[in-house]
Amino acid sequence: MDLAKLSRISMKHLITLHVMLDTLSVTASAERLCLSPSSVSKTLSQLRDNLNDELFYRHGNALIATPLARRLGPSVQQMINDMNQILSQDAFDPTHYQGRFSLAMRESTFELLAAKLSAHILNLAPNIRLEFYSKDNIGFDGLSKGSLDFVLLPHDLSQPNPLQDDLVWETLFNDEMVCLMNASHPLAKQQNISFDDYLNYSHIGITDTDLSTPFFDILLAQQSKKRAVPISVPDFGSAALMCHHSELLFTCSRRWASIASQAKGLTIKPLPIEYGKVAYSLVWHRQSMNDPAHRWLYAQILLCSH
Repeated sequence: MDLAKLSRISMKHLITLHVMLDTLSVTASAERLCLSPSSVSKTLSQLRDNLNDELFYRHGNALIATPLARRLGPSVQQMINDMNQILSQDAFDPTHYQGRFSLAMRESTFELLAAKLSAHILNLAPNIRLEFYSKDNIGFDGLSKGSLDFVLLPHDLSQPNPLQDDLVWETLFNDEMVCLMNASHPLAKQQNISFDDYLNYSHIGITDTDLSTPFFDILLAQQSKKRAVPISVPDFGSAALMCHHSELLFTCSRRWASIASQAKGLTIKPLPIEYGKVAYSLVWHRQSMNDPAHRWLYAQILLCSH
């Protein structure tokens, strides 16, 4: 162990690296740290010299983190959390907490949880800062890099979770899938739709690069059948709006369909085949629960999801 070399890296360097990985901007990092941009640049320069790595490089108008900087992200976050825990031995008090939390959700989860959760959290912690992101823009990688605290998303429980051992998944509530269609759709007047009816019409798909193929589509393939999916969109709301103006079918969460404004006026039908179990889940980085503030927010999310 080179203690002399370690002594040249301080919490100031680690915190600067942590914030830079989140913002990818010297100016934004300086604002968050209440420092001048030149002070942040000087700290980064010292860290570059000590680690013998560029850490961030410019590509066009954007700053890009080097592989080493990205790899250090989770470890640096853990060290900061550990130090914060040492310095904050008192019980967590949300009324005086002034920290920031970042959550990513699919659009359907915004409809179900975001408004209720925001109102609840701000009532208990008026000085907190909540940042919500679309999961399409920042997903599971954000948890590993420390730029996200939680991800909330609907998913097929038969889908294997992404192979990241440091991520924890917890089911918030179970749901079932239904079929949405235009109220004037030829199938809308039928009490129940048949399997052939379901496959004879084209469908709207949902894109998700993080999750594997749903069990339902695998089951269809095993029967040498498949849905015709000429259009795929990133969220439930866009798909529902397309249903209003076409004969396309959309398979989605019953809970979302019963609440979302975009789904109002559409006809809901039970699926003619067993889809499999679906749920809304909360995902976080295992090490983040060392922070009492994270544990508190986790408890509030659980409370608001029931």
